[in-house]
Amino acid sequence: MTTRPALLIPLLLLSACAGSPSPSPTDAAVNAIDTVVVIYAENRGFDTLYGLFPGANGIPGVNPSAVGSYVPQKDFDGSVLPVLPPTWRGLTAGGQPVTLTQAQSTGMPNAPFRIDAPEGLNGTGIVVPQSVITRDLVHRFYNNQMQIGLDGHNDRFAAYSDAGGLSLGYYDGSRMKLWSLAQQYVLADNFFMGAFGGSYLNHQYLICACVPVYPNVDQSPAKDSISEIETDAQGRFLRLKPAADMPASVLAGPPRHLRDATLTRGADGVAYSVNTMQPAYQPSGNPPVIGGDALYADPAKPTTLPAQTLATIGDRLDAKGVSWAWYGGAWAATSAGTPEARTQIYGGTAQFQPHHQPFNYYATMDPQRHAAYRAEHLRDFDSRFLADAAAGQLPHVTFYKPQGNLNQHAGYANVADGDAHIAEVIARLQQSPQWPHMLIVVTYDENGGFWDHARVPKGDRWGPGTRIPALIVSPLARKGFVDKTQYDTASILRFITRRWGLDPLPGVVERDQGLKANGFPAMGDLSGALGPG
Repeated sequence: MTTRPALLIPLLLLSACAGSPSPSPTDAAVNAIDTVVVIYAENRGFDTLYGLFPGANGIPGVNPSAVGSYVPQKDFDGSVLPVLPPTWRGLTAGGQPVTLTQAQSTGMPNAPFRIDAPEGLNGTGIVVPQSVITRDLVHRFYNNQMQIGLDGHNDRFAAYSDAGGLSLGYYDGSRMKLWSLAQQYVLADNFFMGAFGGSYLNHQYLICACVPVYPNVDQSPAKDSISEIETDAQGRFLRLKPAADMPASVLAGPPRHLRDATLTRGADGVAYSVNTMQPAYQPSGNPPVIGGDALYADPAKPTTLPAQTLATIGDRLDAKGVSWAWYGGAWAATSAGTPEARTQIYGGTAQFQPHHQPFNYYATMDPQRHAAYRAEHLRDFDSRFLADAAAGQLPHVTFYKPQGNLNQHAGYANVADGDAHIAEVIARLQQSPQWPHMLIVVTYDENGGFWDHARVPKGDRWGPGTRIPALIVSPLARKGFVDKTQYDTASILRFITRRWGLDPLPGVVERDQGLKANGFPAMGDLSGALGPG
């Protein structure tokens, strides 16, 4: 008989609405949920979008509900910066209707600033609305740890960013449709990205609470892709090794590292894949071998990750006979491995991102050996998701990943389009026959390199990382509730595990053990969002 995970992972009683504690939900409240839908957006910190939300732990000095004060950003040497560094190469992406240059972003005060300020930025009068795409910001495994800082003060975001001062930017989220939904349902303001770093690793963490493994790395095409780091006497990470041309101050230029690569070394010839690598199966950022099978990526590329065999939440659900699927925007249009399909991979109108499709990295999804299983669980959003929802046929556990131009990722997507799209998807889900017993979680893979002030709890080698937004939308959720429970990305897995009586994934158990060893509570399982208003 499977042990109930509720016995292994304590339920936290830290949820609060207007500062008052809430009672612990019963298993009956959790078991009333028949369909969990996870909508996974991109690259925004909590303060970036919800820093002004009433009652939430928002931006210090701006939101009266903020916990703590702003810690000024520091330079590489630990000295307080007199001003923010410029946004290197300009704040706005190329081809946008608004341009704000690097020179125009020079000399901004050392403080968070509103990107969409109606008076314009930095005395220029240039307004950058939420419909304009800003430049991207570095968001990688070791960079995120350096930005948080060894003391956890979140005071090195501007220093260890390739975008300089933009890392301190935020929006007036009250203009968003999702803000309105947060007012109606639940906004979690203590929810952290599961792993340090970027989209790739946090997508993996979402489905397995694990880090992908690269075996026998020293005899592989990826042998030169190990990050160069400095550690202390106990082997704990200190920083990426600086390059020979590392500036003396971030005010003179962005940081430069000797090797900030895709892998970090483990033991016995194993490396861990912590920054973006490509799946061995199409759609992949690496094309097929010329003349080879169009369904596979070239295995000789150093960024092609060998097929993974670690346990995922899909495996756990299969073991219990619980239906599940991952729906990807533009999945069908990019899966063929043809030249036409490849035009939408990291390009075209869709901006399809193969590293946002985590199940496609697993051997169980081999397009030749397991074609039927793959077709059952990896589905196209455009042709299936809304039809399945309308028919009441969404799987019990449903993940949805919007295509690139609708996922809110800085550099190739804006805030407004993704906000409108996700809100429309939720509106359609609310019309589904499954809605009365549905739980929708809208969250972000990671912070995208944007600053957030909340102190990050110390867990294990892999995370958690910076705080991110999370909304829980359900007719069974509390109404107008700000949930203060400590969560991370794997709290979604904790809820699924509890609801269907699954064996907990090892990484979930290890994370909670690490938190407790460092004096922090275990992560909650989202059940604190359930109950009457």
